[in-house]
Amino acid sequence: MSDMTHPTAAAKPPREHALAEAFLMLWRDKFAFLSACFLLLVVIAALFGPSLLPDQALQMNLRGRNAPPFELERGWLYILGADNMGRSLLARLVIGSRYTLMIAGSAVVLALVVGTILGLIAGYRQGRIATIILRGADILMSFPSLLLALIVLFVLAPSVGNVVLVLALSRVPVYLRTCRAEVLEIRERQFVKAAKVLGASHARIVFLHILPNVVPTLMTLATLEFAAVMLSESSLSFLGLGVQAPAVTWGLMVADGRGYLASAWWLSFWPGVAISLTAISANLMANWIRTATDPAQRWRLEKRTRA
Repeated sequence: MSDMTHPTAAAKPPREHALAEAFLMLWRDKFAFLSACFLLLVVIAALFGPSLLPDQALQMNLRGRNAPPFELERGWLYILGADNMGRSLLARLVIGSRYTLMIAGSAVVLALVVGTILGLIAGYRQGRIATIILRGADILMSFPSLLLALIVLFVLAPSVGNVVLVLALSRVPVYLRTCRAEVLEIRERQFVKAAKVLGASHARIVFLHILPNVVPTLMTLATLEFAAVMLSESSLSFLGLGVQAPAVTWGLMVADGRGYLASAWWLSFWPGVAISLTAISANLMANWIRTATDPAQRWRLEKRTRA
């Protein structure tokens, strides 16, 4: 008797299956999906915009100073209007997205790496080293982050590297304390004690058993901190201590338009909208990541997926 069963399609690899499930959960959460689409659009603009619009953001036309938005006589690049030098606001928004995202992303990554390393040391190893690390974090947290950035940038030159360094330094204690709290809880679990009994080295315990359990929390925090750092950079640029011209950031565009709020509101309005939408999207994505990576909360998204 012949076998009537037919081979089924090959099962998806675990990684592809996880990506498909994550995309489906993202699709079910409409706010998170729209936020991801907007952030993807901003990233694409930051990566490819400067090469597609190399001169339009700097090309001046004094006859078109403060041209209002939605007037297409001058071309689609001026759909959002022109600034006080007659430059396209749309082109400047696209060019400014690179500096804004680069500064915020670099500061978040630097603070994440340094804070995680110090948090792992302070949480896993007790003693004088942990005390020194925590006291240093307390000293940094005793100063408001924006005030600390203002003081340092007032002494140093307000360049891109200094802005990244200052913003990262002010956010290190956030990652340090979060990582330490997670490590203090995870190191008391049974699988960590079992690894110690089996003779695993401290490095193996930290990097193979503790760190993977801390990463989801740190990734969620990093997404939230991205929005906070971006707002801090915009505040520094608005106060004149951030990135200097001819470089363009959204905060610098808001600062350039503050003298024309009564006559040309769009100079500050559009970069302010870009900052607000990016910050809101990052916060919504952080909430989705927290839910998707938390086993106690993940069932909410999975229930929607199966419905």
